[in-house]
Amino acid sequence: MKKPSRRTVLTVAGVVVVGATLGAVAARRRRAAPRTRVAVPGDPSDALLADPQVGHDDVEVTTDDGARLHVRAYGDPDADILVLSHGWTCSTEFWTPQINAFAEKYRVVVYDQRGHGRSEAGSRVFGPDVLADDLAAVLAATVPAGRTAVLAGHSMGGISIMAWAERHPDQVRGKVSGVLLASTGMDNLVASSTVVPLPQRAPRVPVPVARRLMGATVPLVASPVTTRAIKYVALSRTATPAAVAFCEKIVLGCPPRTRGGWGIALSGLDVHDGLANLTVPTTVLVGTADRLTPPSHARRLAAELDEAGNLEHLVVVDGIGHMSSVEAIDVFNSELQHLFELARQPVGG
Repeated sequence: MKKPSRRTVLTVAGVVVVGATLGAVAARRRRAAPRTRVAVPGDPSDALLADPQVGHDDVEVTTDDGARLHVRAYGDPDADILVLSHGWTCSTEFWTPQINAFAEKYRVVVYDQRGHGRSEAGSRVFGPDVLADDLAAVLAATVPAGRTAVLAGHSMGGISIMAWAERHPDQVRGKVSGVLLASTGMDNLVASSTVVPLPQRAPRVPVPVARRLMGATVPLVASPVTTRAIKYVALSRTATPAAVAFCEKIVLGCPPRTRGGWGIALSGLDVHDGLANLTVPTTVLVGTADRLTPPSHARRLAAELDEAGNLEHLVVVDGIGHMSSVEAIDVFNSELQHLFELARQPVGG
């Protein structure tokens, strides 16, 4: 595939997807070293990208500033709970592969981030505290007292989880049994991006420039150039046409003002302090071809979690881009299943 021009990549990366479009039971105590798995994804199942056929409930969630969040819960209300938090410019539809894989056996909860999909933007200034409080509201509405959920976030969704743990540390053990942080980072998202390949000593794209691009509200339309740029920025060169089309439809559906507002918020955030509060088994997953949140982010996350004694796995998926839950469905879902199995084990077992 011919690579888009540098200018096209910068524009689409900044405007479309920076940040989200940016085995054995392990002890819950500190390990001697991080447990790293290098995974090779199997053939992607395009069937899991089809619209879910499992019934769902719409859950009423209104934030403290009056914004209504769109929340859907699939499957049996009495089943073990999986809560999924999507990334920038995406929506609940991003989790279709996981809904299709888990909703027959589990209660799968998905929600549109503020301003995305069917959720209202509200009156608060976009930032980590908003992500944290919105997730807290969703968990309060969907995880009954006395029960816990496996919680997973992709890109900005992972940032939401870290921000929540930082702002609401008392809720962590009461609401979740395990966490998956996928294709995400805790800070320096713009400075560490490898969207534009540059010589080793060449200066990176200046942060103020990237910030302006991320905050742009230019309407986006489907075109061959947009398709190629989204694939180059957010997926891998081996991504299937079905996976590319699936992601493109979701990204192009994001309102321009939401895209720009959250783009500015993401360009300078730091949720580092939340990692120490994730006092449950936490897995970090990344693709080796992720240009938006490269593996260096995942290694830093894993090191911090391991230092605190809460790292479950560091999973590095060979040849996969930023949209890991779409490109590496089997690996991603296997880690979710592992967290459920781990939660069923007796403490210290």
